[in-house]
Amino acid sequence: MDYKSILEDFRREGRLREIPPHRAGRGLLDLSGNDYMGLAARQAMFRQGFSERFPEISMSASASRLLASDQRIFGMLENRLEDLYGRPALLFNSGYHANVGTVSALNIPGTLFLPDRLIHASAIDGLVMRNTQMERWRHNDTDHLRRIVEKRRGEFDRIIVMAESVYSMDGDIAPLEELVALRREFPEIMLYIDEAHAFGVFGEKGLGVAESLGLIDETDIIVGTFGKACASSGAFVSTSATLRDYLVNAARSLIFSTAIPPVCAAWSLMMTEILEDMSDERARLAEISAEFRGIIEDITGKECVSRSQIVPLMAGDATKAVKMSHRLGEQGVIALAIRRPTVPPGGERIRFSLNAGLSDSDIHKVADIIRKL
Repeated sequence: MDYKSILEDFRREGRLREIPPHRAGRGLLDLSGNDYMGLAARQAMFRQGFSERFPEISMSASASRLLASDQRIFGMLENRLEDLYGRPALLFNSGYHANVGTVSALNIPGTLFLPDRLIHASAIDGLVMRNTQMERWRHNDTDHLRRIVEKRRGEFDRIIVMAESVYSMDGDIAPLEELVALRREFPEIMLYIDEAHAFGVFGEKGLGVAESLGLIDETDIIVGTFGKACASSGAFVSTSATLRDYLVNAARSLIFSTAIPPVCAAWSLMMTEILEDMSDERARLAEISAEFRGIIEDITGKECVSRSQIVPLMAGDATKAVKMSHRLGEQGVIALAIRRPTVPPGGERIRFSLNAGLSDSDIHKVADIIRKL
């Protein structure tokens, strides 16, 4: 076996990935990205205000966060997040860095990790790189989770239950209220919730599903990202003062990485301020997402598990998914095929990522194309 033969196997199986060419252009409808609130598509309207507010912002931190001499903008953004969540926050370079660094750092003796079976790959990487004690529970099945907790709680000092509030492939939502109920019942439990696809989209201020349910204070660790609804780059962990200080000393992805560019932190600061006031757009996104999910159900005759702005159209195999994506592209709709290993065999699909800027005619256009696939 060699690298070339592996690539040939990928190609034969219809799952060879390639970086797509530049596709932006007038008339194209992009439903492949994560610009859920439409801010990235409208960034030109914010540039002048940004330049006036941050006229001399640096383009590079030139050092890790622990060594950088200029911490002002990082502190401003973390203070902003602390005001929003009511507890400290710590910046990371990306959602991947946040999950890998935080999860691996939390692995101290006496800790059991219980991740949802469909938790993001970055969290799994954090678990396996430190040889953690872990056991996966069936997706969104809190009865199964309870049985594991009851069976193993006597073996460990703490049990970290992990889930995504909005799952990136199916668009379904974690049973957060049930998870919090388990946390209340079993004092060993800590809740770790990845809100990457919910930040900016759910909640009165756009803080995520935990905010929408009034459960921020009962969620021990929240991970959010700036690269999706926030139209920027980077990520953060919202947690207790003790855990924030611990991560500064133990999260290797923070310690051994150059900090995010200050210009990105400044842009994220401004975007979070704008996001807070986008309740009308959040309501609009919820409305069109519900409509689109109904359309998919009518076309396929099957229940759509999504309860968010992420809506899958199942294909069943990689070749069919790629062909569907190409046919959509020919009609001016960018929606990419999702294949192994991102989803399991048989779970290949088109993943539609909706955004608040879509019009009713956009939704109907996509629906008409899907009916002809």
